[in-house]
Amino acid sequence: MTNFGGWEMPLSYPAGTVAEHLACRNDAALFDVSHLGTVRVTGPSAFDALQAAFTNDLRKIGPGRAQYTHSCNEGGGVVDDIIVWWVDDQLFDVMPNASNTATVRAAIGGDDVTHTRAVLAVQGPQARAKLAQVSTEAAAVKRFRVAHVEMLGVPCVVAGTGYTGEDGVEIAVPAADATSIASALHEAGIVLAGLGARDTLRLEAALPLHGHELSPDITTLEASLGWVIGWDKGEFPGRAALARQQQAGTTRVLCGLRTSSRRPPRDGSPVRHRGEAVGIVSSGNYSPVLEVGIALAFVPPTVAQVGTAVEIDVRGSLLAAEVVATPFVRRG
Repeated sequence: MTNFGGWEMPLSYPAGTVAEHLACRNDAALFDVSHLGTVRVTGPSAFDALQAAFTNDLRKIGPGRAQYTHSCNEGGGVVDDIIVWWVDDQLFDVMPNASNTATVRAAIGGDDVTHTRAVLAVQGPQARAKLAQVSTEAAAVKRFRVAHVEMLGVPCVVAGTGYTGEDGVEIAVPAADATSIASALHEAGIVLAGLGARDTLRLEAALPLHGHELSPDITTLEASLGWVIGWDKGEFPGRAALARQQQAGTTRVLCGLRTSSRRPPRDGSPVRHRGEAVGIVSSGNYSPVLEVGIALAFVPPTVAQVGTAVEIDVRGSLLAAEVVATPFVRRG
């Protein structure tokens, strides 16, 4: 167990992080992600409140859909990255990161219902087949869709979302029923997995982690996530700064690096190009699928071209690496 954002969370189970990681890539894994926040915003003004607070455009979706978005400061820095579940016409469940729930609630209003539910993520190429043994309704919820379902007679909300790069769903269940539902999913052959595997899986999928690829000092555009900006929807915090940056261009962008050895790059390691320090690793680790080191790093746009040779300085030892296309590992 480990402390994560004020929550005591499973880092790994007895099988170990690599085994859990490979179970998710090849079969199905179950993650407890109850540390994610849930801010429930309801009523006739809910849509307008979220539309004005976040970068993405809710007009692209509708009730029964989910959307990835950012909450930015006036400088365009990412205060948090968020999934919005548009559950019903006037009911939204906003899912911030563990430590940012109060900040997000202060920006949008609503009720913090985090402690009333648990969130279980079932992920992997066999996730739906095994989930169907417990609930065919839950298994049928498509990617980025949201639906009310019953599991073992318990009302739940299921979204076709996740953070592993694999297919699957996230299930919000009443807190009192979390153990029985998690046990049923495990008994259906879904491997228990902890935060260690969740991190290596998201890195292979090149998904950003708040505090690493995203922060109040890193803009949406610098993180190479410009697609989450709804430029035509009107004002939101940070829009003017992001528009200026889009016009002028960024001085750094996020890219993927792959080494030729098993030694993992580490967060904070300098990236060198032609002998000069040009950037920094934001996330680095060993890839259980590729069996080499991989990293996400911020470098100048001229260096971020696929095929560029760089070196990663890990405690004075230089690792040869190459800029590669992301994600490092694709679904399935």
